[in-house]
Amino acid sequence: MGTIAVVALENLDSKNLARLMHCFSDALQDHRENLNSLNVYPVPDGDTGSNMSATLNSVVNEIESLGAEPELESVIDAISHGSLMGARGNSGVIISQILRGFVSEVKKNIHKKMIDTELFSQALSAASAAAYEAVGNPVEGTILTVVRETAEAVERITEDGHDLLSVVQAGRVAAKQSLDSTPDLLPVLAKAGVVDAGGSGFLLLLDSFLYVIDDHPIPEPEVLVTTVDSLILDSHDDVSNSGTRYEVMYFLEAPDALISDFKKAWSEIGDSIVVVGGENIWNCHVHTNDIGAAVEAGIAIGKPYEIRVTDLYEEVAGNLHDHGSEIADPVGCSVIAVANGDGIGEIFRSLGATRIVNGGQSMNPSTADLLEAVEATSSEHVIILPNNSNIVAVAKQVDSQTTKSVCVVETHSVTEGFASLLGYDPEATSEKNQTGMTQASHSVESGEITKAVRDSSSDLGEIKKGDYLGLKNGKVAVIASNLVGAAKNLLIDMILDEHEILTLVSGEGSTSQETDEIVSWVNTEYEELEVEVHEGGQPLYPYYIGIE
Repeated sequence: MGTIAVVALENLDSKNLARLMHCFSDALQDHRENLNSLNVYPVPDGDTGSNMSATLNSVVNEIESLGAEPELESVIDAISHGSLMGARGNSGVIISQILRGFVSEVKKNIHKKMIDTELFSQALSAASAAAYEAVGNPVEGTILTVVRETAEAVERITEDGHDLLSVVQAGRVAAKQSLDSTPDLLPVLAKAGVVDAGGSGFLLLLDSFLYVIDDHPIPEPEVLVTTVDSLILDSHDDVSNSGTRYEVMYFLEAPDALISDFKKAWSEIGDSIVVVGGENIWNCHVHTNDIGAAVEAGIAIGKPYEIRVTDLYEEVAGNLHDHGSEIADPVGCSVIAVANGDGIGEIFRSLGATRIVNGGQSMNPSTADLLEAVEATSSEHVIILPNNSNIVAVAKQVDSQTTKSVCVVETHSVTEGFASLLGYDPEATSEKNQTGMTQASHSVESGEITKAVRDSSSDLGEIKKGDYLGLKNGKVAVIASNLVGAAKNLLIDMILDEHEILTLVSGEGSTSQETDEIVSWVNTEYEELEVEVHEGGQPLYPYYIGIE
């Protein structure tokens, strides 16, 4: 982190507020793994540092888009919008709300053109109130406590007329004292021998304030010393006590007046509820066993989008495996998806797939590969998504090779696989899931863009090596000399008036410029069609297309 040539500032203007966010982002990145290792509550998802860091990356990107000399109000809006749209996980949503609460108070006093001691205190109190308001069931001993007690200490010292540096220093001392006390409030922290991960992240915000105000160095990440036994014990305890397996997050377009009822609906199906936003755009987070109900609650009042699902049990297993231990999957129905790109695999995981087997066109997995994945989960019921016509028959051989109940949802494309997971119920049997997921997979029209590797012929005419081919449901529907032309012509053939959503998954052989050109064309030609773009990284197919 570069040295900032500023000493003992008396206030924070637009330039230094932007600098503060850059500093905080860098600090979270440096401390990310340390924060991840601290996270043992309320469920051991182990990603507090990663989620906070991702949230601040979004803030920084929003600020950088403003140009060289942004106004204070523009920086405030960038922090508010960037943190809302970039928030990831429970911790990311809460730090987002802290930042949004802080800058909302600054915006109310925009006439000052700066953040002085009085406004700093007011903004910190607003940040605390906003964080508590966002959480469905606030738990003391978490970041919420640390922020609140810091704000209270800052308010007391501000009344004594100290300068901004002294006030922030006093706030940092109070925050550290509060953080050190979190194990006294949460036995799970005491048992693991750690303090609250989110609260530790908040301290880095105050450290960043001190760095910008007085060039005070950010502390180096500490080496966490904890035992594998304590991590395993807490993981089992937290999971059984919580009773929730999945983290569901999405953005929701809905009237502000309906959000209270939405929160009540979520409280009946899950916990760790955090809902933040306003002006009809909300970032929503819940831990639940009922993915479908979590999404349907959003559909009931508005339009959920960018839905992300994380299997918390799988993350526990991965984190403990890193420590040299294993943890068994809970009883339920797991989903194994075949994927041929890192991005594709991440999308499947975000939609609820619990395990990924590498494979696809030209790299079909064997029955043994799929069987190994089935046996790796302790779930007695398993669904396999082949996502390729050539893999369906192989997948069907697995059931006879295991004592588990294995069913295949015959997805012939990646986008069909994505759609099938909208019908997934983790607590249902494999047979019931097969029925529901098969029906869901039929809701999408699949298309693919690839490149001819040899001369050939088709119903459309001669195909030359190097031609771009548009495949509709596995059959050649378009022959074109360039990638963008092939994509446009295939979309013209596929899109109907009743279609609402277009999913475009980019792979190897496509560029961001080509993707932007295609999206821009769709937005012009099909104004009512919502476009979602994902980076799949799949080989051989520059684009996978799904239309619903």
